[in-house]
Amino acid sequence: MGKLVVAGATLKCSMGSSTSALGVLPDNKAAGVNQAVATIQDYKPGVNVKPFGLCTSPSNPQVAAAKSPQPCLPVVTSPWTPGSPSVNLANQPALTDGSKCSCQWGGTIEVGEAGQGSANTA
Repeated sequence: MGKLVVAGATLKCSMGSSTSALGVLPDNKAAGVNQAVATIQDYKPGVNVKPFGLCTSPSNPQVAAAKSPQPCLPVVTSPWTPGSPSVNLANQPALTDGSKCSCQWGGTIEVGEAGQGSANTA
């Protein structure tokens, strides 16, 4: 079982040059967790998924045109998977540190640090 992912968790993209922090709206609370907990629906670029420094994906039109890394503007079009099998918030599975999502430009986005230490597994 993975850790529940909370606001401020660290994200990384396989095509990005740096990590970013997960943005989570303060509405979702789980028992025993002091921070807002993410769900699989927290994948919106600019709101939940922030840029990862420079993008190196040759599938990104800006990178292809410049033939060099360009500022990352992630395009995530589907929810995180798989999510927690046992914790739901607002009728959605909670996000766990084993969940991943994909960027349209070919990067795999995953959780680096869940943001809450070793407590609260799902």
